Amino acid sequence: MHILLTGGTGLIGRQLCQHWSAQGHRLTVWSRNPAQVARLCGEQVQGVARLQDITQPVDAVINLAGAPIADRIWTHKRKALLWSSRISLTETLLAWLEGLAVKPAVLISGSAVGWYGDGGERELTEANGPVQDDFPSQLCIAWEETAQRAEALGLRVVLVRTGLVLAAEGGFLSRLVLAFKLALGGPIGSGRQWMPWVHIKDQIALIDFLLHKPDASGPYNACAPHPVRNREFAKTLGQVLHRPAFMPMPAFVLRVGLGELSGLLLGGQKALPERLLADGFTFQFTELHAALDDLSSRL
Repeated sequence: MHILLTGGTGLIGRQLCQHWSAQGHRLTVWSRNPAQVARLCGEQVQGVARLQDITQPVDAVINLAGAPIADRIWTHKRKALLWSSRISLTETLLAWLEGLAVKPAVLISGSAVGWYGDGGERELTEANGPVQDDFPSQLCIAWEETAQRAEALGLRVVLVRTGLVLAAEGGFLSRLVLAFKLALGGPIGSGRQWMPWVHIKDQIALIDFLLHKPDASGPYNACAPHPVRNREFAKTLGQVLHRPAFMPMPAFVLRVGLGELSGLLLGGQKALPERLLADGFTFQFTELHAALDDLSSRL
C-alpha cells in the first residue's frame, strides 16, 4: 500500500511511519522540509515538498498536519497560523486529490476532542454535538468540515478526534515531567476538569485499525475508555515518577499568563471512544497508571 502522510514528522506521524514501514508499506511524507523526512521518519520514507512531485498512485492519505495548538499564546497571528496549517493545508490537499485520475480509497484526517468544546461533566460520545463554542471547537469543526468534502470525490473519510497523547518522545507529557521531577507538579485550577488521554501505542494501533476497516467512516473519539480528572492525573503521574504532586497551579495565574489559551488547560472533555469499541477495537492501555508506568523508564 502507498500511504501519503501530512504531518508525518510530528509525534504521531513518526510513529506511524515506523509502524507501516515495518509492515512493508510504501510511505511518502508531504513536508516543508523534505530533506529532514528520512532522518525523522526512516530512510525508506520519501519526503516531497510539493504534492505534484508524487508520481505513483496513492492508496490512502493520512492528514495530520497542523501547528501545535498549545505551544504559544493565542495572538491573532498565532490563531491565523493554527487555522491555515490545518484548514488551508487540507484545502490544498483536496484540490490535489480532485485532479487525480486515480484517487486514494481513504482519507484519515486529524481532529481533536476539543471539537466538543469544554464539556464540563457531560459524557461525550460521537453522537454528541459541540457543547461550547470556543476557539479549539471552531478550529476542529472547520478542519473536519473541510476534510469531509473528500467524500464528494469518492473517498472514504475518517475523522480522528484525538485526546491527550501519552508518549515519552514528545507531546504534552514531556512538558509536565520536568515540573514533577522538580517536585513542582500538581493539579491545574480546580483539578476537576476531565482529561481524555490515549497511549501512543493505542493511537497508532487505532489509526491502523481504521485504515484497514473498509466500513469505518466519520468521527471517532481517539481516547482511552477511562478518562480521568486532572487531579487524578497529577496524582498518578507523581506516583509513577515517585515525586509529590501537591503544588497547584491557580486558575487566575493561568488566565493572566496565558489569556484565552488557559481555557485549554482549565477545561476538558469526558470523551468516550464509543464507536471504536463498538467496531471491535481493543485498547492495550485502559487504565492511566498502567499507561504511565509503561512510559516511565523513558520519561
